[in-house]
Amino acid sequence: MSQTMLSILAFVPLVLAGVLLIGFRWPAKYAMPVVFLLTAVIGLTAWDMSFNRVIASSLQGLILTAAILWIIFGAILLLNTLKHSGGISAIRRGFANITPDRRVQALIVAWLFGCFIEGASGFGTPAAVAAPLLVALGFPALAAVVLGMMVQSTPVSFGAVGTPILVGVGSGLDKTGISEQLLAVGSNWEVLFHLIYSRVAITHGLIGIFMPLIMVMIMTRFFGKNQSWKEGLAVAPFAIFTAICFSVPYMAAGVFLGPEFPSIIGALVGLAIVVPAAKAGFLLPKDTWDFAPAHEWPSDWMGKIEMKIEEVAGKTPISVPMAWAPYLLLAVFLVASRVFPQLKAAMMSLSFGWKDILGETGVSGTIEPLYLPGGILCIVVLITFFLHRMRMRELTAAISESSKTLLGAGFVLIFTIPMVRILINSGVNGSDLMSMPVAMAQLVADSVGGIYPFFAPAVGALGAFIAGSNTVSNLMLSQFQFNAAELLGVSGAMMVAAQSVGAAAGNMIAIHNVVAASATVGLLGREGITLRKTMLPTLYYLLAAGSLTMLAMYGMDISDPLVGAS
Repeated sequence: MSQTMLSILAFVPLVLAGVLLIGFRWPAKYAMPVVFLLTAVIGLTAWDMSFNRVIASSLQGLILTAAILWIIFGAILLLNTLKHSGGISAIRRGFANITPDRRVQALIVAWLFGCFIEGASGFGTPAAVAAPLLVALGFPALAAVVLGMMVQSTPVSFGAVGTPILVGVGSGLDKTGISEQLLAVGSNWEVLFHLIYSRVAITHGLIGIFMPLIMVMIMTRFFGKNQSWKEGLAVAPFAIFTAICFSVPYMAAGVFLGPEFPSIIGALVGLAIVVPAAKAGFLLPKDTWDFAPAHEWPSDWMGKIEMKIEEVAGKTPISVPMAWAPYLLLAVFLVASRVFPQLKAAMMSLSFGWKDILGETGVSGTIEPLYLPGGILCIVVLITFFLHRMRMRELTAAISESSKTLLGAGFVLIFTIPMVRILINSGVNGSDLMSMPVAMAQLVADSVGGIYPFFAPAVGALGAFIAGSNTVSNLMLSQFQFNAAELLGVSGAMMVAAQSVGAAAGNMIAIHNVVAASATVGLLGREGITLRKTMLPTLYYLLAAGSLTMLAMYGMDISDPLVGAS
């Protein structure tokens, strides 16, 4: 079979997933087992993977599934704990005091708070935290998931304290080989690496100026009683103001401080400016926008998790600062666990895993229950139990409700993530073929020639769509993107930056991220509907990123130390 045919075949599982989920609107619990089986068959036959490696990859996927379910459980448990403690009632009151306008609430909770959680934790946590919080504030479950998924864009490349750049790009590139090339032209790795992450920050910052506005417009068009783009556009001055308050410090941190803190600093500065501005009515439209009454919502919008204020009737009301305290603690613990090496080491010391599963080199899986956001969320829940003076039966009810919600997500993810690991681990095979994701990327590059830089972000997004991770996409494809730049005689640093930006945007349509977010609000089975909505901002992001990459390379002649070196 020719390389072109193999590359086309590698696309088939992804195309099937899209057709079943979006075209036929199958629930993921039916679609993903079919896609998993097809991927395994292609791996065993066309890719000549050993049966042992396919099984080992599937087991690795199950270990990663357990880690993701742990995060989902923690996020749902914190929300249910706050429901039973009365904290959710207080948070609702607090937002009513800032503004009753749902557009502004979405900008503050989904965008700015979500960006902070992404910067601190990454790995899909923002959608898992923001979506149920939005439901608690009175948003439809489907709208909450769509908004939560859209946060998986601008802040993602610097999520988890810079992991997609530090680990994804840093380990994805051939540092030794590139360093030798740089040394030969009087430069070094640090110079090139700084060029990469600063260009990631600037590209994201520019594209991200319009993301909060797009987020609000999608909300008013698809979830408003008038189904109007115009009602979202009415809040454009405040939405762009919100974006600038995030993007400017974000870009500055990316250029001058390094890859660890852009999303965290951008979100904190944004919150500090935007919340008082909203309270003062700065740039807000005169009309207040809200959803239709809940009884008028279509059944497709409704999740199985409800936040009823009357459930905590009779309890002493909790103050707004006390209600927000668990989320503040969550943010502090997440940042501390990623920034302080001794604390990080202590939390990672509790670890369960399997190295070289079934003897397959490089196929390993580990769970660190305390270090994962799920562990930190559970620690915060225990503190909240005492802080909010809860009764044991209230905590028990929260645990019970959270456990039931988890079961549906577990079934879908035990097929989705093993499928992903078969794709990624397919580079080790009996026919010495490149892995399936790299084969897909190669096909795109070979098909478009000199205009490939326009498609480089889409290749990054493809990697993230497959893996559900900016970091993994960067690990798989950074070196490929760098080599493509060398062949075209353009900036490798800019091409790798485009890869990282596209991989961040790809998280908005990553299937297992949608499943994880849907699980937190009891919306499993409607993943295709969510993907139909999140395709729109993803297309915007990739078109904008591709255009900026082309402009940088061919219009502004953006360079780096290795351009023209050979």
